[in-house]
Amino acid sequence: MNIREFADQPLFGIALTILSYTAALGLQRKWKALHPLLSCSVMIMLVLYLLQLPYEAYRKGGDYIVFLLGPATVALGVPLYKNAQRIGRSMLPILSGVTAGSVAALLLAAGLVWALGGSRELLLSMMPKSVTSPVAIEISRQAGGFHELTAVLTVLTGLTGSLFGPAFLRLSGVRDDIAVGTAIGTSAHGIGTARIIRDSELAGSVSGFAMGAAAIITSLLFIPLYGWLQ
Repeated sequence: MNIREFADQPLFGIALTILSYTAALGLQRKWKALHPLLSCSVMIMLVLYLLQLPYEAYRKGGDYIVFLLGPATVALGVPLYKNAQRIGRSMLPILSGVTAGSVAALLLAAGLVWALGGSRELLLSMMPKSVTSPVAIEISRQAGGFHELTAVLTVLTGLTGSLFGPAFLRLSGVRDDIAVGTAIGTSAHGIGTARIIRDSELAGSVSGFAMGAAAIITSLLFIPLYGWLQ
């Protein structure tokens, strides 16, 4: 079996993902600032480019990896349950922060597209980029945006927040775990949550809650926005 025949099998996408991520973790042990998800994505793109393989060849197996994101996201409920009482005592400031962050994310995305003369479809594709991927993609699809572009923008947003968010918050003097978790969960969804939970279980649990709340709030905010954009 040659490489192109192997690439037609789902095992190709699964194996490429696992091997790339394993290599990315090895690189991170050597260079701490290097995000494994970013390194893994670059490796996969390079392999597909060098072998002249279409994305569809990778997607056959990659879809199995995407399916596992569901159980992985549910696993964030464990630290959330362990810190439920502390989160409950701070529910009002957390929800206030999530609401403000969700509104800001929508308006900033819309303002950027408008300032650059983007189309309505591009606007609808970019506005939900700060919420978790399944929700962002569905919002974009239902609203008439390019949901494939939304998926890319959502991952890039999460990566950016994961890479620079914690350092930016520290430089801004924001060090409280609940505040950090609220900010990262609202702006960088699951990718950011996976990053900060390694530093603080409380911050990670708040981030997981904020990620879910931001998805709900953004979905509700999109209803009048969509009507206004018609």
